[in-house]
Amino acid sequence: MDGSAEGQRLPSGLADPVVIGKIVAPHGVRGTLKVKAPGSGRHLRKGVEPLVNGERRRILVARETPKGFLVDLEGVGDRKLAGSLRGTELLLDREELDAPEEEEFYVGDLLGLEVYDAAGTRVGNVVDLFETPAHEVLVVRDDESVENYVPFTFEHVPSVDSERGRIVVNLTDDLSE
Repeated sequence: MDGSAEGQRLPSGLADPVVIGKIVAPHGVRGTLKVKAPGSGRHLRKGVEPLVNGERRRILVARETPKGFLVDLEGVGDRKLAGSLRGTELLLDREELDAPEEEEFYVGDLLGLEVYDAAGTRVGNVVDLFETPAHEVLVVRDDESVENYVPFTFEHVPSVDSERGRIVVNLTDDLSE
């Protein structure tokens, strides 16, 4: 993450923490949690031990639903404790993540990459990203600090070359204002 030297541990105890989910609410009375995952949620599965509120907790059960995931964590057995975790992130160290398949990458790895349009003109750098109900959105800032919001869809981002640190975007008039 920002400013961390390799091997240095952050307050979370992780050298390079990655959010694999965020607890949005308790579900039921037995401590099940509603969790929203950035991306596919492939790390929200039985046996994974994310850092939750400073403590490692093993995932006992994870079920995908149309609105996210329902997750049972070791040591969370009632609604009161589950409710107290609302807003808490589930973290893994980057080295604990599954290696991406070829042509795959983690959306968070797009931060800092240079952005070009289809003609090869530099547009700026990815400085942030956020999730909407439909898809993630890249925040691309140019050299004059003007920001463009680019939907992270194949139509708007046809090419990502993470090895070269480069993204190609299709900016339409409604995206560049």
